[in-house]
Amino acid sequence: MLPADFVENVRELIALAKECPENLQEKCLQMLLEDFFKRSGDVKRAPKPAPTPDPRAAALEAEEQPPETSGQDTQPPPGQRDLLMTDLHLRAKKFLTTYSLDLDDINQLFFIEAGEVKPLYDDLKSTKASETQVRIGLLQALRTGITDGEFQFNGEDVRVECQERKAYDSNNFSANFKNSAGLFAGFEKYDKSAPVLKLTDAGKQRLADTIKEMK
Repeated sequence: MLPADFVENVRELIALAKECPENLQEKCLQMLLEDFFKRSGDVKRAPKPAPTPDPRAAALEAEEQPPETSGQDTQPPPGQRDLLMTDLHLRAKKFLTTYSLDLDDINQLFFIEAGEVKPLYDDLKSTKASETQVRIGLLQALRTGITDGEFQFNGEDVRVECQERKAYDSNNFSANFKNSAGLFAGFEKYDKSAPVLKLTDAGKQRLADTIKEMK
């Protein structure tokens, strides 16, 4: 619908045009209208009302939107990597120097995953259960030495790994440690109630030899 004031203005223009001679009335009205539009601008129609939103369409659109994420970034867990010299305890670095080893020798045996030192080796290069047991203990001592500088291991952890590797000799488990008593500080007999065994200098030398044999 046209605004009332616009209709009134047009009526006035028509009345003015009728005052002209009859043969000029149409031309006069045209000129009056052109002048009117030029001065007042084109007719502005009332804006159409916005359509009422369909609640079903709104619900469907909401379902299609991806879920909002929190402001915290979700970081993936750290990947696997070689050890760096900065990962080694000072005593572990001294061990490498003393026994003519280097970081590459360590990286042949261990790697870092999620900040933890983990074994890389599968083959202990031994077919005898007694030797396998001792090597497991030595390598566990190396792993501990890398992280906290104490070249020691828990005999019960060695027992578990021997079982996992199908190299467990239950009848001779204690005897295998006793037969290598010189490798362990203050060792008299194996006692599972006090299972931690610390390497002597001879034990560290045996560990270094084992590392070189497993390369």
